[in-house]
Amino acid sequence: MVFKILRRLAAFVALLALPAMAGMAADPPPLAAYGRLPDIEDMALSNDGSHLAAIMSIKGERVVVLMTSKLETLRMMRLDDAKVRSMDWIGDDVLMVVVSHTETLGPEYVSNQTEFWHALILPADASKEQVMVFEKDPTILNAIFGTHGLRHVDGRWLAYFTAIERKRGVRNYYIDGEPMLFAVDPVQNKRTRIATTASQGEGTNWMLDSQGKVAATLSIQLLTGSWQIKAPGGRVLVQGTSPKGDVGLVALGKDGDTLIFSELDDEKSQTMWREVRLDGNGPITEFGTADEFDRLYTDRETGRLIGFRRANGSGGPTFYAAKHQAVVEQIYRAFPGLDVTMINWTPDFSRVLVRTNGNHDSGTWYLVDMAQMRANALGYEREAIGPEWVGTISTVEYKAGDGLDLDGILTLPPGREAKGLPLVMLPHGGPHAYDDEVFDWWAQAFASRGYAVFQPNFRGSTNRDEAFMRAGFGQWGRAMQTDISDGLAELAKRGIVDPKRACIVGASYGGYAALAGVTLQQGLYRCAVAVAPVADLSQLFSDEFKDNGRTGMLRRSLLEELGPRSGFDAVSPRRFADRADAPILLIHGRDDTVVPFPQSERMADALKAAGKPVRLVEMREEDHWLSRANTRLQMLEEAVAFVQQHNPAD
Repeated sequence: MVFKILRRLAAFVALLALPAMAGMAADPPPLAAYGRLPDIEDMALSNDGSHLAAIMSIKGERVVVLMTSKLETLRMMRLDDAKVRSMDWIGDDVLMVVVSHTETLGPEYVSNQTEFWHALILPADASKEQVMVFEKDPTILNAIFGTHGLRHVDGRWLAYFTAIERKRGVRNYYIDGEPMLFAVDPVQNKRTRIATTASQGEGTNWMLDSQGKVAATLSIQLLTGSWQIKAPGGRVLVQGTSPKGDVGLVALGKDGDTLIFSELDDEKSQTMWREVRLDGNGPITEFGTADEFDRLYTDRETGRLIGFRRANGSGGPTFYAAKHQAVVEQIYRAFPGLDVTMINWTPDFSRVLVRTNGNHDSGTWYLVDMAQMRANALGYEREAIGPEWVGTISTVEYKAGDGLDLDGILTLPPGREAKGLPLVMLPHGGPHAYDDEVFDWWAQAFASRGYAVFQPNFRGSTNRDEAFMRAGFGQWGRAMQTDISDGLAELAKRGIVDPKRACIVGASYGGYAALAGVTLQQGLYRCAVAVAPVADLSQLFSDEFKDNGRTGMLRRSLLEELGPRSGFDAVSPRRFADRADAPILLIHGRDDTVVPFPQSERMADALKAAGKPVRLVEMREEDHWLSRANTRLQMLEEAVAFVQQHNPAD
C-alpha cells in the first residue's frame, strides 16, 4: 500500500518517448512541486540486491522505508525534519542513515554553532531495535566526524568512522579528546578502536585495506603543511610539504596493494593523482590529474578501485572488468540524452540502481535487472512536474571580455519562444562547483513562471581543467563577476533575452554574486535575491580563520582563494551599499554554520542606512543547504514573488 506510488509507473522508459509539449496543462505546477523536498529524496540498494530503501514523502509525512526488491515493505521510520546527509546499506540487512543537526555551543568554544553528524543503524528486521552509533557509550562523544567506508571481513560487515574518544577527568567527567578511527559492528552494536590521531597540531586521515585494517596514514602539520604518508609500523611511503594543505588520500588501487593519493605539483600548478605501493617497493607513478576524473567507483566489500568516470565524459563510466563495462554501456544506451547516475549495484552487476534526470525528466529512479533485461521504474522524484513542464536545458558557449572560453546552462520557459525573454541570472555557489545539463529545481521553478534562466560557469568553476578553476583565485567581484554579466550580454546578442528585463539570484557564493551585481556593478539587473550570501570578505576571512583552528595552512589557503586582505573591502558588497541600484531581497537561515547569519544582517543594516530598498527574510532552524522542507519552500516562494514584483515575466 505504501508503495502504490512506486508500482504504478511504467516498467520501462516509456516516459522518455513522450513529446515535449504533449497535453501541456494551462497552468504550471504549484511552486511547492519545485520547492519542497522531492517525493523521493534518495534510494539505496543492498549489496546482494535483495533489499531497497527510500527516503520519501507519503501523504505529507517524510519517512525512510526499507523493503524487498519486490517493493514489499519491511519497516518504516519517520524522519520529520531530520537533515539526511547520506544513506547506504551495510551489507544486505542493515541500513545506515547519516543525519546532522545544528548545535549552539558554549562560550568555551571558538564557534557559536556547529553541525554535528550522527549515524543511525536501522535493521531490516522490524523486531530489532534501531540504534545510533556511539549513542550509549559515555567514553565517545555522541557524534561522528568522518566516514571511512565499509568492509566485509570474516563474514561480517563493518562500518568505519572517525569519532572523539573522551578522556576520564575528575569525578568521572569525560573531557573531549582527539579524533580516532573506529570499526563498528552494526549487528552487535560494538565498536573497536583501530587507529589513533597524530600528535597535537597535526591533521590525520586513514585509508583502510580490503580487510579493514589501516593501510596508510596521512599526517600533516597544520602550521607548516609538512606531510607524510606512512604504512603500518611507521614506514614512510611518501612525504612532502604543502603550505596550503593540498594533499589527500584518494582510494585503494584496483589490486588493493597500492594507494592513490593527491598532491599539488607546484611546478605544474596542477593537482596530481599519484600511486604508490603499500609495501614501499617500486617507484611512485602518475595515475592522472585530478581534473581528469568526475567520479571513482570502488568495491563496496573491499574498497578497491573498480572504475572511474572521466570529467565531462559523454560515454559514461569506465570499469576495469569487461563484463561490468558491458553492463554499464547497455544501461547508458537505454537512457539517451539524460544525466544518468549509477547509485548502487550488486557485485556481479546483475542489478543496478539508477537515477536519471534532464530534459523532460524531473528525476526518475530505476532498478535495472540484467537477467530480465528490464529497467523497472520505481518512482518519480517530483510526480507533480510532468515532462511537459520541464523546461528545455542546453549549454551556451561564450567568451569573457578578456577572451577566456566560458559556458553556462540555459533553461527555457516551457511553451514560450526563445526570443526577448525576461531573464533570471542564477550563478552557482562554491565558488568551486559547476552547473550541468540536469534538472535544477530552482532554475525550473523560475522557468515555469515564464523566465529564461542562465547558470554561468564563470572562471573558478570546476567544469573545465584545474587551470580554469585556479583562474578564479583572487577574482571575487572582479573577473568572476564580469564573466557572469558577459553571459547576459551573449544571450542578449543572440536575441534570446531582453537585457533590460534581468534579475540576478543566487545562494552562498551565488548570493555574493547577486549582491555584487547591483553594488559593485550597476545598470544590469532590476533586482537581486541573495540567499545565505557573503557580503563582507573581511568577515568571511575572520570567521573561517577563527572557526577552523587559526592555522598557518588555513590562512595561506584562504588568501590564495580570496586574494590579499588589503583588497577585501574593494570587493565587499556591504562596503558599497550606498551604490545599490536595484531592490535587494536577503534570505538567510539562522542555523547556517557555513556563512553565518550576521553576513546578511549587516548587509541589510548597511542598505537601510543608505536608504536603499531591502528586505531580510530570516529562516528559523534552517542551515546553509536548505535541508528543511518548510523553509526551503519559504525561500522559493519569497524569491519568485520578489522577482515577479520587480521584473514581471509578462
